[in-house]
Amino acid sequence: QVQLVESGGGLVQAGGSLRLSCAASGSIFSINTMGWYRQAPGKQRELVAAITSGGSTNYADSVKGRFTISRDNAKNTVYLQMNSLKPEDTAVYYCNTESQREAGAPWYDYWGQGTQVTVSS
Repeated sequence: QVQLVESGGGLVQAGGSLRLSCAASGSIFSINTMGWYRQAPGKQRELVAAITSGGSTNYADSVKGRFTISRDNAKNTVYLQMNSLKPEDTAVYYCNTESQREAGAPWYDYWGQGTQVTVSS
């Protein structure tokens, strides 16, 4: 089993910044993609940003130029630096990883418990 522990959410004024962290632990041999999703009230969960083990990144159009995803493979940790925050960024942010417990084993998706980000206008 893999556990994901998120931190860094909170309340910030529009234009401000926050940095989210997500540390993976447990039965981990290898982690492929790590990412951040968000879900606002009444809306579907959406991809915010993702990063592969090789460092390739992918961002939602709505956050390009404002958010930066990074990872520390030695610590099995992914970060999301969020700048120039807008009220529409308000949501619960979830960490997601794709990992395997040993070489040749199946890859599984794991989710964190979510961290609230609230941006006031």
